[in-house]
Amino acid sequence: MLQNYLPVLVFMIIGLGVGCIAPLIGYVLGPRRPNPDKLSPYECGFPPFDDARTPFDVRFYLVAILFIIFDLETAFLVPWAVVFRHIGWFGISTMAVFLGLLTIGFVYEWKKGALEWE
Repeated sequence: MLQNYLPVLVFMIIGLGVGCIAPLIGYVLGPRRPNPDKLSPYECGFPPFDDARTPFDVRFYLVAILFIIFDLETAFLVPWAVVFRHIGWFGISTMAVFLGLLTIGFVYEWKKGALEWE
């Protein structure tokens, strides 16, 4: 009975080995060239070690939320595209309504200025 699980065990051991050895090889063989630009704040625009109560702009969160919303809505297009030839007019019209609502939301965000960065 345990012989049936031997391929699974081998697969797990190989996966664990690759998962541990690959980053180790990258760390050992990777170049180390310190640069002040590499130590500067990344994306957030604030010094990394500052007071935690420093006020910051909420637009960072707004951009992240908008990205997640449009990314998830795009994920709905993949299964629809796979079965596009088999869904008939009902599936096509349903996706047209979905894309229409997505476009209306995008235009609304655009008009409100949510996509502009000052």
